[in-house]
Amino acid sequence: MKGDKAAAGLGTLTGVAGGWLAMCLLVWAFGESPRAIVGQALGGTWGVGYGVGQVLSKATPLLFTGLAVDLALRAGLFNIGAEGQLAVAGLVVAGVGSRLPASTPAWVAVPIVLLLAAGSGALWALLPAALRARRGAHEVISTIMMNRVADVAAAYALAHGLALAGTVRTADVIVGARFPRLETLGLDAVRGSSVSVAFLVAVAAPFAAAAWLRRTRIGRETVLVGLAPEACAAERIPVARRTAVALIASGGVAGLAAVGPVLGAKGYYEAGLAAGAGFGGVAVAILGRGSPLGLLAAALLFGTLEQAGLAINGRVPMEIAVVLEGIVVVAVALGDARVRLAMRVRASS
Repeated sequence: MKGDKAAAGLGTLTGVAGGWLAMCLLVWAFGESPRAIVGQALGGTWGVGYGVGQVLSKATPLLFTGLAVDLALRAGLFNIGAEGQLAVAGLVVAGVGSRLPASTPAWVAVPIVLLLAAGSGALWALLPAALRARRGAHEVISTIMMNRVADVAAAYALAHGLALAGTVRTADVIVGARFPRLETLGLDAVRGSSVSVAFLVAVAAPFAAAAWLRRTRIGRETVLVGLAPEACAAERIPVARRTAVALIASGGVAGLAAVGPVLGAKGYYEAGLAAGAGFGGVAVAILGRGSPLGLLAAALLFGTLEQAGLAINGRVPMEIAVVLEGIVVVAVALGDARVRLAMRVRASS
């Protein structure tokens, strides 16, 4: 236990140090001062109310997709399909939410769209879950496959009637199904930003998931299956069923990630909305290390990097932030005991 914690801490420090060194080298390569760029990045994120709001807005879907990947990791699985699950859920939510009667009250519309988001994501994870449980098919391959299918399905739906004429976006979701922006609730500090009540829902989700894993039989057995599937099978725990439930639940949480951009920030679905969500979710899950507070901190970190990339784009390419994210993730993953355990479980199955 202590060895795993030491390795985790070393991996985190290595990731941060590696990211910092890479940032310095890249900034120097573009003829800029790292200190000046970091100052500009901090000023455009946590240094101004609008920047803070944008960080929280970008962290919202990352927190959901990170939790989705984390739930799968608990069962020894890798859900790489959060991008497709989010895309399908966003398309369904926007399609239905924009066609509800305009007079539909929020207490009716919001539960409908939330159920649709979770249900659509879970449904998109159903095939990989069934393949894993019944045929032993590797979930990484099947979830990646479903990502590509989701891309084609979304493009087809937008091109055949779901998008507004001459655009690649759906109609606006009705007001009753929208999550109000925080600025409309009196939080003037984030005025002008796109952060909405969806961020508060995202913050609550990891704590709800932790309670489910800790206090329910299915949740506890899911964690045990991820640690020792052979021992669980010997104790007559339905291993295949628990892994399927974990992957389906992971898809449902990934589907809920659509509430941030579709029901909060934008109010509609557009092509490419889910791009990068899968990689971002993996990053948040690995850095968060299964802790609700860790997942929140990791989502805020990567949300900060995304917004910082926009803040420094006038002087250096915004893609530098993506490079830093990748370096941090790789370094931290090397010290993550859960990742190493999942790799061993997959190799032995």
